[in-house]
Amino acid sequence: MPFVTTRDDVDIFYKDWGPKDARPIMFHHGWPLSADDWDAQMLFFVNKGFRVIAHDRRGHGRSAQVSGGHDMDHYAADAFAVVEALDLRGAVHIGHSTGGGEVARYVARHGQPSGRTARAVLVSAVPPLMLRTDANPEGLPIDVFDGFRAALAANRAQFFLDVPSGPFYGFNRAGANAHQGVIRNWWRQGMMGSAKAHYEGIGAFSETDQAGDLKAITVPTLVLHGEDDQIVPIAASARKSIKLLPNARLRTYPGFSHGMLTINADVLNADLLEFVQS
Repeated sequence: MPFVTTRDDVDIFYKDWGPKDARPIMFHHGWPLSADDWDAQMLFFVNKGFRVIAHDRRGHGRSAQVSGGHDMDHYAADAFAVVEALDLRGAVHIGHSTGGGEVARYVARHGQPSGRTARAVLVSAVPPLMLRTDANPEGLPIDVFDGFRAALAANRAQFFLDVPSGPFYGFNRAGANAHQGVIRNWWRQGMMGSAKAHYEGIGAFSETDQAGDLKAITVPTLVLHGEDDQIVPIAASARKSIKLLPNARLRTYPGFSHGMLTINADVLNADLLEFVQS
């Protein structure tokens, strides 16, 4: 399997499909998943003639289950290691949830300074800050994230069934059609990774203030968010991010869940293609 070794000696797994001279699109997955969560998008875009790349974050999927570095700084640096190894230029970076935070930090600290990033997309993304503070009253209380940590530590396998069976895809809504294959695939991806990386990743996605990253991003940016997102509330994320990004536009989707990239892939893929080609 293909791996890139980072400067701190961590092996990062990646997929690289399509012509090497085609325009590259790099995908950044959410917590606690893997590059496999982008299957619907990678197949769509590779069949449109793009080069598509996705990696497993450290401690996730097939990447090394290292003890440390489970924070946005390392996540972004690891992504840059993949970009440099593959010599990606003029790339579009698309991040979902925690991956959206990774994209924001990557573009601000690595992608723009190196001149390798052309565009960015934040999908159901965690920036600018998920945690409720005096300055961020729209965020979620720390008790929510402490509950995640407690559930993960007590019974990760059950927790990783409960999340996709309920709020992640909106399967807890009245009349929802719960897709068992989607639930099992979420569980499969999560259980491939490291419990320590997942536990510490909760702090990374909830307590990292990325307002500065957003303000620094000048490349064209698209922000996409479901209006019924029960994981990353739209008021604390997309609606605040769009006010901080200098060169961005926002598109929201009534009734769509946090997992809309999978459940509503036909809609999202069309909107992503329009932005990439614009």
